[in-house]
Amino acid sequence: MGSGCSLHPSVICPRDLAPLIEPDHPFLTVARQAELLGLPRRSYYYDPADSRAAEALLKRDMDAIDAIYTDYPFYGSRRTQLELVDRYGIDIGRERIRRVMQLLGLEAIYPKPNTSKPGIGLGHMIYPYLLRGVKASYPNHVWGTDITYIRTAEGFVYLVAFIDWFSRYVLSWQLSDTLQHGFVLQALREALCFVADCGLPVPAICNSDQGSHFTSEAYIGMLEKTGIRISMDGHGRCLDNIFTERLWRSVKYENVFPNSYRNLEAAEAGLTEYFTFYNNKRRHQSLDRYTPAQVYFELRTGQY
Repeated sequence: MGSGCSLHPSVICPRDLAPLIEPDHPFLTVARQAELLGLPRRSYYYDPADSRAAEALLKRDMDAIDAIYTDYPFYGSRRTQLELVDRYGIDIGRERIRRVMQLLGLEAIYPKPNTSKPGIGLGHMIYPYLLRGVKASYPNHVWGTDITYIRTAEGFVYLVAFIDWFSRYVLSWQLSDTLQHGFVLQALREALCFVADCGLPVPAICNSDQGSHFTSEAYIGMLEKTGIRISMDGHGRCLDNIFTERLWRSVKYENVFPNSYRNLEAAEAGLTEYFTFYNNKRRHQSLDRYTPAQVYFELRTGQY
């Protein structure tokens, strides 16, 4: 019989991490994935009788910590521990919380779950934050963009979106199962094509973080070519892109968490339906109970 540590609520053991290995990963071998997770390759092939219970415990803790982080990205392990007990009745140690946060790529204060790597070196330019004291005052005045992750049964996928700050209207979005730059560039192209097809102007300013996706030569060039001014969050300042952060909270609580998508394809189908609802049906208290589409296309009538 094994040591049983995988069932202990304060410890993540190799057997807990083994289910994260993808045997059909297109780029990483099983051995390389095991190395990155810090466990011996044989752990992947070890399937004790309690493995399902260990997986269930790990998933429970990941879901709960992810939900708390979505509400309070500035919480560290101490306050997360208290919130776990208050909200879910989960009493686990701070060391396990830290390990689960590492597993999810979460870091207190800095809002991104390790989806944005800083752009360093040639072809990566950092721009100042242009929106301090500036309030978006009309559609396409300011756009915001960001990347978050979506957890599926088969692994993580990554979501990028472009949102109009004034109306909260989501202009475009893309999912990817890797963090290569192409899906961000595609989303930007779609947002620019959308306003062109609608006969609307491009935004005056587009704001992002300082990640390599948003400091690459291709991304910067696409914005500069259209005359859009570039703004970037200060390092570690989650409130600099607050409207996009609020969008992620809505997406996760209202769609991702309740549906528990199996894979990228299922998430894409579900999010297509959700963003249609979000733009056209979901009324926002901050918009005087109008929908983003009503505000973006200036269709408000004075009644709702």
